[in-house]
Amino acid sequence: MNFALSDDHRMLRDSARAFLDEEVNLQPLLKRGATVEQVDYLGMWGKIAELGWPSLIVPEAYQGLGMSCLDLAMILQEMGRALLPCPISGALAGVWSILKGGSEAQKERLLPMAVTGDLKLALAVCDADGTCDGPASDARATADGDDWRLNGSKAFVVDAAAADMIVVAAENGGRRGLYLVDATAAGVEIELLRWRDTTRQLCNVRFANASAELIAADDAEIWPWIKDRLLLVLSAENAGGLQKVLEMSTEYAKQRMAFGRPIGANQAIKHGLAETFGLVECSNAAVLYAAWMLSEAQPSASLAATMAKAYTSDAYRKATHQNIQVFGAIGFTWEMTNHLYFKRARANAEMLGGTAELRSHVIDLLMREAA
Repeated sequence: MNFALSDDHRMLRDSARAFLDEEVNLQPLLKRGATVEQVDYLGMWGKIAELGWPSLIVPEAYQGLGMSCLDLAMILQEMGRALLPCPISGALAGVWSILKGGSEAQKERLLPMAVTGDLKLALAVCDADGTCDGPASDARATADGDDWRLNGSKAFVVDAAAADMIVVAAENGGRRGLYLVDATAAGVEIELLRWRDTTRQLCNVRFANASAELIAADDAEIWPWIKDRLLLVLSAENAGGLQKVLEMSTEYAKQRMAFGRPIGANQAIKHGLAETFGLVECSNAAVLYAAWMLSEAQPSASLAATMAKAYTSDAYRKATHQNIQVFGAIGFTWEMTNHLYFKRARANAEMLGGTAELRSHVIDLLMREAA
């Protein structure tokens, strides 16, 4: 592939950056004990809905823009750069679940509402131990005539508290399926977690005989497809955050004076910034390659997405640590944004599997390709 961005991609990226630089305000989170409720989480949703961001991945047949994962990556990287506090990640996960697993009638009913922003979706797939894969599940679905009932719980659900409806992965007869529940329905309890990343909602969701609608009886072929795209979301956020961390570090190293000269003149600072620059470049390449592979439905798309998540997670964690070292004592204070990027890097690194788990999966995928 050609790694040079097209004019359309640059325009999409630049317009997203200009909007987010103007609109995102992280100041309410720059104090000890701050939580995500202290930013206008849903207010930002209305603004990005007007821009059409929720419609990017929805096909034109359902009133969406029908854009590719490569197009989406332009927006995702800028979201990560700005640490956008908004329920877009959960919405994307929910839309992909409907797209891949839903019936034609469900797509025609739900996706046009998701396009306009009138319907906010989320995806509940992880169990309490962090497991996202396999048929076993902490939530169970049972048939009730033409209806379904959910019992149990799901953990670490992104944006559940902001969602109107939640797609739930639940076990039924030895297999795991996908079910749609109203987030405000009787028997649905949502607990907002005090998560390390204060720019994002993370929730536990419990079900007590909650009414549900069947999307897919078996997600064995559906979930891997969704997961690859969620890995891309996290990878692109990581790459965008890396870019911002490099910008912060470089600017400060030029301005901060010590012993009559900028601290950036010191070799140790120079080497750290050069290393971060390399991490940024490699992360961008990994994200763009994974996005292109997913857009083109290439056979190795899953491998590319997994590798991108593993690499960018390690790179982002390393860069945010280096960033705090460049800033010195002030970098450790709550009044600076450094700690927000530090927390996002560590939170993203654990979502959908840590780097050791992902690298083990990379080996499995390579062995399958070689077989």
